Amino acid sequence: MNCHRFLIALELALCKDELDVVRGEWSSSVPDDFLARSARGVYGISVASELSGIDPQTLRLYERRGLLTPARTDGGTRRYSDDDLDRLQRISELVAQGINIAGIAQILHLERRTDELESDNSDLKSENARLRSEEPTLRRGTRHP
Repeated sequence: MNCHRFLIALELALCKDELDVVRGEWSSSVPDDFLARSARGVYGISVASELSGIDPQTLRLYERRGLLTPARTDGGTRRYSDDDLDRLQRISELVAQGINIAGIAQILHLERRTDELESDNSDLKSENARLRSEEPTLRRGTRHP
């Protein structure tokens, strides 16, 4: 899905000849660090608006209300990432359900916090399993009176 967004953004930004060259180069190899790149701000506000279907003024409003924080260039231009576009999709789903901006902010915060806690829990389970696997080794070397 992110590859598709990138190509749509290219179609909006490049002429046909340039796009054909880029498509040919990209189709030969997809970057290994693609997941890390999902957080990199690459889309201007007009492209983000086109890709998300959300008006640029609404994107600015969402930013003012703290629903998303696009990256900024040194000159102050907003740059939206694939992660931002995913977040905008989630915001659109919540708006369609009739939830106001304050409610959306709270839901997004709780979803992010839940993800963090699930990740922490997974890490703790892994550490617990590792410690339990070492426990028999420790017991064999210890003498109990």
